[in-house]
Amino acid sequence: MTTLQSVPALGTHPASGSLPSRAETRERLSEATYDLLVIGGGILGISTAWHAAQSGLRVALVDAGDFAGATSSASSKLLHGGLRYLQTGAVKLVAENHFERRAVSRQVAPHLANPLTFYLPVYKGGPHGAAKLGAGVFAYSALSAFGDGVGHVISPARARRDVPELRTDNLKAVAVYGDDQMNDARMALMTVRAAVDAGAVVLNHAAVTGLRFTRGRVTGAELEDRQDGTEFGVDARLVLNATGPWVDHLRKLEDPNAAPSIRLSKGAHLVLKRTRPWRAALATPIDKYRITFALPWEDMLLLGTTDEEYEGDPADVAVTEKDTAQILDEAAFSVRDQQLSRDLITYSFAGLRVLPGGPGDTSKAKRETVVTEGRGGMLSVAGGKWTTFRHIGRTVMNKLAELPGHPLAEDMEPMARLPRKMPLPGIASPNAVAHRLLAGGGTPGPRMAADTARHLATHYGSLSFDIARMAEENPALAERVHPDAPEIWAQVAYARDREWAETADDVLRRRTTLTIRGLATDEIRADVEAMLADRR
Repeated sequence: MTTLQSVPALGTHPASGSLPSRAETRERLSEATYDLLVIGGGILGISTAWHAAQSGLRVALVDAGDFAGATSSASSKLLHGGLRYLQTGAVKLVAENHFERRAVSRQVAPHLANPLTFYLPVYKGGPHGAAKLGAGVFAYSALSAFGDGVGHVISPARARRDVPELRTDNLKAVAVYGDDQMNDARMALMTVRAAVDAGAVVLNHAAVTGLRFTRGRVTGAELEDRQDGTEFGVDARLVLNATGPWVDHLRKLEDPNAAPSIRLSKGAHLVLKRTRPWRAALATPIDKYRITFALPWEDMLLLGTTDEEYEGDPADVAVTEKDTAQILDEAAFSVRDQQLSRDLITYSFAGLRVLPGGPGDTSKAKRETVVTEGRGGMLSVAGGKWTTFRHIGRTVMNKLAELPGHPLAEDMEPMARLPRKMPLPGIASPNAVAHRLLAGGGTPGPRMAADTARHLATHYGSLSFDIARMAEENPALAERVHPDAPEIWAQVAYARDREWAETADDVLRRRTTLTIRGLATDEIRADVEAMLADRR
């Protein structure tokens, strides 16, 4: 692919939209004193940085790896109200989750979220009866103000038409409800972009090597750029530890005697090629508390998840043979064998849920956000649900504003006065964007393929037109990265120049879907690395 290895980066003029270099960003971070330094680029840290920047604070955000490089890109890809919470009587929680889900999918990021119908099969001898589940999905839809239709029950034959691989042996009925789905890595990245648009300074692949103290208070951090080894530091009036599974590791840098504040639960998933089209997802009860999902996602099938306590190094979390066997065995309750062949698996991934410390079964634990203040004044926050990422960001900001001594700017804009449904960059109707991409701009040359247009529209929204212009200006960038995937090389150049991509994994796993499709070949990886090396 020699035609692509020398594609130049976009110009550094602000009008081009290109990002500052890492050296320029390090200089900005080193020379100022920030109101808030957020350590951790998962969705919790990103959302807090976004809301803090909106409120007028001077904000810095750093992460040792890539943005959403760990748990935040290893979720079940759902925006959901939490059907299982109804069993515990958490009606208010489900209603709040629905509010956030609808806000994200309809006002904040309709270009990144899409509605998904769920079928909940009721088998003879299963943990729940048809009447109970029918009442449950009706109540669930009522708590969403019936915005996704009325939860109801359908026949096995009707369900089989939409999900051809549904197992119908001993199937009595199927309960129906609605939620939403997303690509979590893309949602996180757009939120980073929103934080930067609001004034935040961000840097990925920058690891904290120590904390800075002033008279016993944490007032910044020492960092190392993992791309070239450069050491630098950041000063801040307040430091927020949002490192997720590593939250207690950073707390130990503040206070070596800090007691553990969290426990971890591992959730593993499998991605498979689909044998036939699916027009609905399956949510199959395994026992009284657990559900296993079979989700049509990115033209593939996503299976999972597991839920077991994890006590190892967070960096070592991985899908084991035991996880794979469990996921396939549980999926087999409702999915036919031909769809569960191991030959169809293209990728597997595992993430770590952060739960409040204490005893008990992790599958029954609430997905609460844990907030602690250390002896040096560093605030640590971890846990929660993807669905409520905006709410968590607002909640953390409210807690920061109430800290004794008011370490943040007293004239910061209160959360209550900020728009509740601030949209993410690229907001647009994905159908309208795809239509315009397919219509083209009247330029000579081949038109964009339908699957590429749809992929761009649902992963970038109106920002797709920037990518389309790059492809028009350089025909080599209009070529597919792999013939079996919708992505084109313009997305790789765009990831390099405008989306903080530093490594091949940044591009192949989180900016695009090549890795999860099992298409990140050695040749493609080498070509991506060559394009990234030609940064400026």
